[in-house]
Amino acid sequence: MKNIKAIVFDAYGTLFDVNSAAEKCKDKIGEKWEGFANYWRTTQLEYTWLRSLMNRHKDFWQITEESLEKSMKVFNIEPSMKSELLNLYKNLSPYSEVKGVLKDLKKKDYKLAILSNGTPELLNELVKSNGLENIFDNLFSIEDVKIYKPERKVYELPVNKYQIKKDEIAFLSANTWDVSGGGNYGYNAIWVNRNNSIFDNLDYTPKNKIINLTQLLEIL
Repeated sequence: MKNIKAIVFDAYGTLFDVNSAAEKCKDKIGEKWEGFANYWRTTQLEYTWLRSLMNRHKDFWQITEESLEKSMKVFNIEPSMKSELLNLYKNLSPYSEVKGVLKDLKKKDYKLAILSNGTPELLNELVKSNGLENIFDNLFSIEDVKIYKPERKVYELPVNKYQIKKDEIAFLSANTWDVSGGGNYGYNAIWVNRNNSIFDNLDYTPKNKIINLTQLLEIL
């Protein structure tokens, strides 16, 4: 990790809690809120992969809305809650350690960036609503290449922008498929294993695994 020049973060599930929108409505949704939130997230990801394979691109906000519609039907949630859940998704909460760690990293000599499936508008709103607008040098969106992770074209975006080598980027994600995608591309990929999960068998094993971003400071 001594040659690292840029630290690039996935957004959803890594910096920002994708379940926080549904959690804020748990009094209305009831005990099924967590199952619903997980189903929404899984469906959302499946739609990104399927649309990439079918070459039928829609942006992440459209996919988020369409996966929500299906999930609400599956869990029998009142249609009137759709707007509320979508508005909350635009302002997901960061994990507790994120702000402090990012501020510490900002003091060091690294490029800091987000590399995400999210649209530029979504990423800008997320960062601004959480007071992080002065932290990142770049917010990279897959909309620049119109295909979703783990397509290699996505991981090329920071390399092309910063004109550095692949292994000079530390890439952090809580999504095992994303860590494998970045690692197979050539990043120094770090798994943020927040939920004590099992890593996938996708031809990549990360050298570093952390339970939250605080441990990144120790690695660097």
